[in-house]
Amino acid sequence: MIKKFLKRFIGRQCYWSIGIYTGDSPYHLIPPKDIQNPVLTAKDVTDRKALFVADPFMVREKDVWYMFFEVLNRETGKGEIGLAISKDGRHWTYQQIVLTESFHLAYPYVFKWQGAFYMIPDSSKKKAIRLYKAVLFPCHWEFVGNLLTGFNFVDSSIFNYHDRWWLFTCPTNKNDVLKLFYASNLGGPWLEHPASPIIDGNAHIARCGGRVMVLGNRIIRYAQDDYPAYGSCLRAFEITKLTNKEYEEKGYPNNPVLKANWRRWNRSGMHNIDAHCLGKNEWIACVDGYCRVVELKNRIV
Repeated sequence: MIKKFLKRFIGRQCYWSIGIYTGDSPYHLIPPKDIQNPVLTAKDVTDRKALFVADPFMVREKDVWYMFFEVLNRETGKGEIGLAISKDGRHWTYQQIVLTESFHLAYPYVFKWQGAFYMIPDSSKKKAIRLYKAVLFPCHWEFVGNLLTGFNFVDSSIFNYHDRWWLFTCPTNKNDVLKLFYASNLGGPWLEHPASPIIDGNAHIARCGGRVMVLGNRIIRYAQDDYPAYGSCLRAFEITKLTNKEYEEKGYPNNPVLKANWRRWNRSGMHNIDAHCLGKNEWIACVDGYCRVVELKNRIV
């Protein structure tokens, strides 16, 4: 009888929100004392009834920061892509929803190439990696085409290195496999790397957790730790060899680079980062974190 009551009236929810971290490297980022995190929550979303905000990515254009992130629509249960702006990267103002589809969207990996802005949001429900282009940045996006199809591609991360495009993706909802593809052109055709899958059967380090950093000849990828709990922390790996035939990486010795703080807004976990260099030994990053709460008839207790 008690179990039936609990199942009917009590549920556990994970409420994600977004913060800003700073530090002296993409490996060492902490919450600064002059920022009150989180800087964005579901309460900031004005054009939707939002359950949470997560998966932030940001770009800087003409001295303005633009942050794109998942907004989980409480009424539809679907993710949509929201936008916030900032003059200093520290204080943010929510703007609006900029991309919706008939299916769930998340992880809006935004990047600039040849003067134009592109985005590959997580559209795993369509079993495709979909490429969007900003026809009027930052609010108007149009679908360009599919980069890959056929699997539940989750949290795909793309980057350009040595005049070639590279793409990490997790093709399974188990979050324990990481595949690598490459192409000469952004639109493809995309080929699977001979060393792929890079990770197979390890949910601690497979699923992507933010923008891939290309720092000269150094490449850093972030991975969310999804075992035994989803999004518990974030790890960093330096790719030491990357050609169309070879792949090698090594974990950062002080992993994880982001983890929960039981006293704060991110007390249950963290799973996404987008770090940007502002100058010598000066970095800023948007991150997300969550806390688990108990709900009783839609009331938090």
